[in-house]
Amino acid sequence: LRPMSVPTRRVPLVDGPSASLDVREVHLQRIICLAGGARFDFVLLPRETTDMTKPPRFEPAGKVAVITGASSGIGRQLAFDLADRGAKLALAARSVDALEAVAEECRRRLGPERARDVIVAPTDVTDVEACQSLMQQAIVELGGIDLLIANAGISMWARFDEIKDLSIFERIMKINYLGAVYCTRFAYDEIVKRQGMFVAVSSLTGKTGVPTRSAYSASKHAMQGFFDSLRVEIRNTGASVLVVSPGFVATPVRERALGPDGKPLGYSKRDEGQGTMTVEECCRQIMQAVERRDRELVMLKRAKMTLAAKVFFPQRLDEFAARAVNDPGQPGER
Repeated sequence: LRPMSVPTRRVPLVDGPSASLDVREVHLQRIICLAGGARFDFVLLPRETTDMTKPPRFEPAGKVAVITGASSGIGRQLAFDLADRGAKLALAARSVDALEAVAEECRRRLGPERARDVIVAPTDVTDVEACQSLMQQAIVELGGIDLLIANAGISMWARFDEIKDLSIFERIMKINYLGAVYCTRFAYDEIVKRQGMFVAVSSLTGKTGVPTRSAYSASKHAMQGFFDSLRVEIRNTGASVLVVSPGFVATPVRERALGPDGKPLGYSKRDEGQGTMTVEECCRQIMQAVERRDRELVMLKRAKMTLAAKVFFPQRLDEFAARAVNDPGQPGER
């Protein structure tokens, strides 16, 4: 990159109380990129009138949060972190016993006087009526919905040529993508009215394809596209959308990943001691992004740099993804 400064223009902000400054200096730059022998010229041009304000921070205290996939992993830890910040919680998952255990810990953190601020709602997110019932229960028992964390999900580990049960694709899409869509639709009116947040727990595989994750990656790409579209549609309401893209996190998700026969593997195929983020660190970053009302959270600096290089060096990114899961690049050699 070779930036070239050009004369400064003074651009007025929008009129009205939301403008914190009368004028702001905006520097235009001409950026020349040399990539693969080709030359690309970019000129960054500001709009004549720009709204430089950012929505106020999201403060969880007293707010109502609905969390799907709350019985373990990221959902479980986010429930604890939100309880520590004084939020009211509607916890959803299929595993009732595990869900009750999470709820008890959240009540302990909130204190006995706020025991009613945590409710348990056993939910299968592939069931439209169950998703509607979950949101209705949160509204009736907790007073509304300010934050939806669409976290329920299932993974896989199998090359496409190894897959024997093609229903894997439908099952993963229903849980990871349609489950998030259903919950979002039934929480939509409340969250928009209360200027709350939709948080989608996606994955780096929602940014780029990864071997052995074809169905999983497809569901996360769908999730990314849906929430990106939703963000644009509600941009003037005061509500926000955050898409979270973690890498490998120390949760049971890979042990429960579906194998080529459509059954859970029961173990992880990767070395969990290498390049795995703790669930506590993952959720710490998510909570920071929620409170700042960020639009995207891509974890790991290396992942950010790799994704940024995708435009110019896509083959290198493919090689990086293959190394991450030890994929040979052709069938029959695993």
